[in-house]
Amino acid sequence: QVQPVESGGGLVQPGGSLSLSCVFSGGTFSIYSVAWFRQAPGKEREFVAAISSSDSPWYGDPPRGRFTVARNNAKNTAYLHMYRLNIEDSGVYFCAAGSGVPIAASSGYTYWGRGTQVTVSQ
Repeated sequence: QVQPVESGGGLVQPGGSLSLSCVFSGGTFSIYSVAWFRQAPGKEREFVAAISSSDSPWYGDPPRGRFTVARNNAKNTAYLHMYRLNIEDSGVYFCAAGSGVPIAASSGYTYWGRGTQVTVSQ
């Protein structure tokens, strides 16, 4: 059973940066596509970014140009590096893994972490 565990969330000021990590256990990490989603209070879960098993990144519209997704198969870890954060980036960030090609829908991913809170505030 693949189990992702996110970390790295916290409080950051507008314009700041934050990096999230997601460590996977219980499976062969390198074969999975990995995605990051986020959810703000009262809003639907939103696709942020994904990276394929062949290391190709893909980004959703809101964070495009400000976020970078990466993976390190040797460490069974995926990353989301976030720059120039604004208040609208606040929310719970989830990582997820799926065996298919990365897509922007939650249904494309089987294994989910519990999330890590990111708060952008003065």
